[in-house]
Amino acid sequence: MANKDYYQILGVKKDANQDEIKKAFRKLALKYHPDANPDNKEEAEKKFKEIGEAYSILSDPDKKARYDQYGTADTADFGAGFDFRDFYGEGTSDFGSFSDIFESFFGGATHRTSRRDRARKGADLRYNMEITLEEAAFGAEKKIEVPVWETCTTCKGSGAAPGTSKRTCPDCKGTGEIRVTQNTFLGQSISIQTCPRCRGEGQIIEDPCKTCQGTGKVKKRKSINVKILAGVDSGHRLRLAGLGEPGENGGPAGDLFIVIYVKKHPLFKRSGSDLYYDHKISLPKAVLGGETTVPTLEGKVKMKIPAGTQSDTVFRLRGKGTYILGSKNRGDEHVKVTVEIPKKLNTQAKKLIYELAQEMGEDIEKIGEKNFFEKVKDSFSKR
Repeated sequence: MANKDYYQILGVKKDANQDEIKKAFRKLALKYHPDANPDNKEEAEKKFKEIGEAYSILSDPDKKARYDQYGTADTADFGAGFDFRDFYGEGTSDFGSFSDIFESFFGGATHRTSRRDRARKGADLRYNMEITLEEAAFGAEKKIEVPVWETCTTCKGSGAAPGTSKRTCPDCKGTGEIRVTQNTFLGQSISIQTCPRCRGEGQIIEDPCKTCQGTGKVKKRKSINVKILAGVDSGHRLRLAGLGEPGENGGPAGDLFIVIYVKKHPLFKRSGSDLYYDHKISLPKAVLGGETTVPTLEGKVKMKIPAGTQSDTVFRLRGKGTYILGSKNRGDEHVKVTVEIPKKLNTQAKKLIYELAQEMGEDIEKIGEKNFFEKVKDSFSKR
């Protein structure tokens, strides 16, 4: 073997730590992998093996120490040099694919767990629930029906017809996995795949249960009571643990998530725990003041209108909003008043408006309808 500077091959300094060496190797391996260089595979393969050889030495503390001591691979007496089988440990004959190399070096699982041995949690379910603003404000209890999976009573969950049983898959011999061998330019590659016949279960059902079609589970509808907390808003999620899809191989069931949607209210708009309501009052009430009746979530209440109230004035009714989620406190109701101007007035009403205008110092010649103003003016002059 010719003398080689492995640090130079990987492009790292001699005091580089293992993380830096690993990072440099990965970058170069991706760059020079033959599959990534279809137009220059021969040269790429040569370079790829060279950086692999460098990494096999520098990533091993003992080999690195000997290499640092003697300075070259020749005098370090490393033997026949780099072999891709080093990636898989002593004694293995699997040559391995490029993805397997990185899986081995950078945290991938070197030992696969059979699918049938893994307990898996069931899938979560979602239920959209629409509620009224009143229910959201004060809380409520709702009864709903949801689909749930239960163990089939006919086959007791085995999936096999009564009087029969599952048998070991002949393809994978019960492991749930099969080994597929491929020849590549780098050598022989062996990959482990999920058995397509038993789908990784290791067992097959030749005579499936007619009730559950071999699944071991049947779907039913179940009524449950759901407590709606006071103060919830659209988008709020309630989690009911264990009411989702059943788990597999002893795994726990998934959860049921109830997503709240609050219906639009015909009177109120909501922002957080506060409510907003638009209310109209008459012109005399705005001018002279008085009392008006406004709706709330708990019924109608009386509200005072001060004399001289302007249009778009907002009044606050404390504690008339929704409850604050998780609290005993409530928001407020904001009432915006709009002064309603009458569109039709009889002769007497118009005359009174003219008199008011004159009393307030208005130039009555510049307001109102001309013909009607002449009549009003004559009535003023006869006094």
